[in-house]
Amino acid sequence: MIASDGHIAGPGEPNRPCAMAPDAILFDWDNTLIDGWAAIEAGLNAAFAAFGKPAWGREQVLANVRKSLRDSFPEHFGAEWERARDIFYEAVEATHLQVIRPLPETLAMLDGLTHLPLGVVSNKQGPLLRREAEHLGWDGRFLTLVGAGDAVADKPSGAPLHLALSRMGLSAGPHIWYVGDTSIDMQAARAAGCVAVLLGDAAHDGGIAACAPDIAFAHGLALSAALHTLDKRNQRPDIPVQQGSRPPHKDGR
Repeated sequence: MIASDGHIAGPGEPNRPCAMAPDAILFDWDNTLIDGWAAIEAGLNAAFAAFGKPAWGREQVLANVRKSLRDSFPEHFGAEWERARDIFYEAVEATHLQVIRPLPETLAMLDGLTHLPLGVVSNKQGPLLRREAEHLGWDGRFLTLVGAGDAVADKPSGAPLHLALSRMGLSAGPHIWYVGDTSIDMQAARAAGCVAVLLGDAAHDGGIAACAPDIAFAHGLALSAALHTLDKRNQRPDIPVQQGSRPPHKDGR
């Protein structure tokens, strides 16, 4: 979302002049909270090999994996996408619990957000997502974990965010943040009517300007620190929100 003065939010900088602390936060999963790319890469390459397609390296995986499997595999495998799906999941399920790791500062960030209701909305298959959260001992940190196939549509639709919020007894609006690492996450947040929050520099997805978030943070600790600042600001209007540097606008300004 472009701010009213025409710029895109930089790290820690709200596009909205009167930024308010959220009532709840929804998070993306892969590359936002955890690193599970080894299993995803193995699954994709198992499917590609079965269909005589060239393997992808990690950079290709990071640059191309956005949509859910049910939306992306028909593009890659055509009418046989369901066979490719089965091959993919067999390979992923063989290793995913062994290779997933929290991203740096994720745990510290989540520990700093215990005062807020939290949820997860991912384009990873719902059962896989929930098994990973349970394996990490994180299922108790989130009121709900919504994955691909749980809602009528997957991201970039706002449907899975609405489903998650309904399970949390909440409704979408500017009082809800959705935090992710790609443009598809920002699109889903806007589709649901939530604040689109980018975590990281989105170098794998064209950068911050290309994703056009409402707010961007370099890492999780910056997000949790900013929330505490917003909490204080909302209690004491004389405390300003600390601004970050602005990235260039898409037209070069």
